[in-house]
Amino acid sequence: MSLSTTIFIIAVLAILWIAWPKRRSFLPPGPAADPLIGHARIVPTQNQAEVFHEWAQTYGDVMYLKAFGRTVVVIGSFETAQELLESRGANYSCRPRFIIWEMMGWKHSLTFLQYGKEFLKHRKIFQQYFGRKESLALNNILAEEARLLVRNLSRAAPGEHIHYGHRFATSNITRVVFGSRIESDDDPFLKLADDVTWAINNSGPIGNTLPDMFPWLTHLPSWFPGTYYATFALANSKNTRKLYDYSVEYTRNQMRGGNVERSLVSEKLTDLGDNFNEEDLEDIKGAAATIFAAGEDTTFATLTVFFLVMILHPEYQERAHQEIISIVGKDRLPEYRDRDSLPFVECILQETLRWHPVVPLGVPHRSLADDMYKGMLIPKGTIMIPNIHGMSRDKNIYSNPEAFDPTRFLPAPEGKGEPYFAAAWGFGRRICPGRHFADLALWHAMACILATLEILPEKDENGKVLLPEIRFTDGLAR
Repeated sequence: MSLSTTIFIIAVLAILWIAWPKRRSFLPPGPAADPLIGHARIVPTQNQAEVFHEWAQTYGDVMYLKAFGRTVVVIGSFETAQELLESRGANYSCRPRFIIWEMMGWKHSLTFLQYGKEFLKHRKIFQQYFGRKESLALNNILAEEARLLVRNLSRAAPGEHIHYGHRFATSNITRVVFGSRIESDDDPFLKLADDVTWAINNSGPIGNTLPDMFPWLTHLPSWFPGTYYATFALANSKNTRKLYDYSVEYTRNQMRGGNVERSLVSEKLTDLGDNFNEEDLEDIKGAAATIFAAGEDTTFATLTVFFLVMILHPEYQERAHQEIISIVGKDRLPEYRDRDSLPFVECILQETLRWHPVVPLGVPHRSLADDMYKGMLIPKGTIMIPNIHGMSRDKNIYSNPEAFDPTRFLPAPEGKGEPYFAAAWGFGRRICPGRHFADLALWHAMACILATLEILPEKDENGKVLLPEIRFTDGLAR
């Protein structure tokens, strides 16, 4: 090595040595970190959203964490999330790599695709079927499924409401995406939903398992420490592949028999005709599987929260019922045209979304370049985590945020005029593309249940009321 080259290298290292402390001083605040491993020791593996919200009271709504060389910023307020993830969306619309999800077969899912050509192609498929206007065109299907749900619930044994909520959430998706209505508990789509969502919700903290941090662990044998989630992902990838393939196989068989209900998959297969390549087919499979897994799981989880809060708050249940009786009457069930005339039913739906966001940490974004925000440096490649649970507990926006209180949205003097919780659907270019469809499905279900049924707690053999315990699992949706 020449003397001039040596001097140049020393000069560069010296500049970096001098510049790094200055650069580090601009980073957002965060807890004290350990040498080498950063915050890995103190970041919890469970209840992360709640812990991050607690830390935000000390460090603010832009909090910096680092673990094994990976930089993370946790966003704790809706205002900041809008500014960074929406207004500056060009810099924050990509995803980090999700090694475990890739191993489970979700690499080509819209949820995890990097922002670019393939992402835009998949999103277009969603928008063609699940935009605001397009979702309204599916209104009759959702109304039919809600009526079937009420009929099933009226005959259900104690504790079976969860089962029928699951069936409702699955059938909504299968009818629209595959043209298949869930007619029995033996339906293959129900089994697929169980297998796939179980794997999703037991695959560890999203993007934050050891194989996500150290991808080389995926190449080691299952007995090696730290490989559990990689082994788990490989074992469950067969169910993802089965969902991909069965969705198209089922619809093709229905089309051959001339007995097909209009659906996303049937329309896309018709558009392809006979001149298609395997990539086109994989796009359809990926879009269908993503809608199925994401839509079924989150709708079911939200409906389960609704059952819980109605048991705990019979006074709100009764008020909504009386509102429906006074506006709609007793001779028919609520229809979408009644929605604007049923403000308290709307408040219950919106408060269910706020009180327990079923995707409490959203799906992380990633910064493409260095960015300055309010004097703080967000480095290129930072994993951006929107703490949606924390936003739902923002005392600057919501009074007594831990309480389930639908009246908070009503205008004064009856309520407080607080805003609906828009953060539940995500942010910017990665906002949930199925939000209009999910919102309609939930409204139909809740309105029909509140019109016809009374949701009561179970009782023991002595007639004592057994109130449910409020406990939520960890997972992408919970």
